Amino acid sequence: VSIDLFPGEVVALVGGKGAGNTTLIKTLSGAHKADSGEILVNGEPASISNPRDARGYGVETIYQTLALADNIDAPSNIFLGRELRTRLGTLDDTAMESTTRELMGRLNPRFKNFRAPVQSLSGGQRQSVAIARAVHFNAKILIMDEPTAALGPAETEEVRQLIRQLREEGLGIFLISHDIHDVFDLADRISVMLQGTLVGTVNKVDVTQDEVLAMIIAGKHPEEVTQTDINGLHR
Repeated sequence: VSIDLFPGEVVALVGGKGAGNTTLIKTLSGAHKADSGEILVNGEPASISNPRDARGYGVETIYQTLALADNIDAPSNIFLGRELRTRLGTLDDTAMESTTRELMGRLNPRFKNFRAPVQSLSGGQRQSVAIARAVHFNAKILIMDEPTAALGPAETEEVRQLIRQLREEGLGIFLISHDIHDVFDLADRISVMLQGTLVGTVNKVDVTQDEVLAMIIAGKHPEEVTQTDINGLHR
């Protein structure tokens, strides 16, 4: 795989089951160590052996499971493991809640449930908490794994708007999604994988959904796709 990501753009990583998307993002996020090749951040070689290394380069990952602590509230989740403390060494709940309110005011002004356990929040609100946790600690690259999976239409649009805003703020976003509508709604470029290999990367505006599906299923570049191939996609 050879792939790049620029500030202020969304690159969708797509492919069928077993295509290699998950292994790729786990390598970029430090969950898996790369066997070979190199990762460059700002044009310089990056040594990423674990998630802490990745965060040091500004790479944050939001997995489909979100990895939230369900029994505590949004501020506690955002600062989990990086809690703010008072001069006496106790948890500074006031400062953490104030920072969270300011952060959510920028990212999702409709978020109001700052003291409720996150298990009581909607799927869209939970995704907002996970995104806020990532961007608060100076993420420059955000990897999002199926961010709208299992969400209703209103929650899906809420998360899509968050992604658009982060792009406008200059983050580079890798979007892993099996939802072709998400891909075409959000992505600037689309990278397709098949059996652990990159089929190719295309500009969204230059391709149709059928052409991308043909890349995913048949491993064909758009210029190789025939009408027979497209007809076969819809049988």
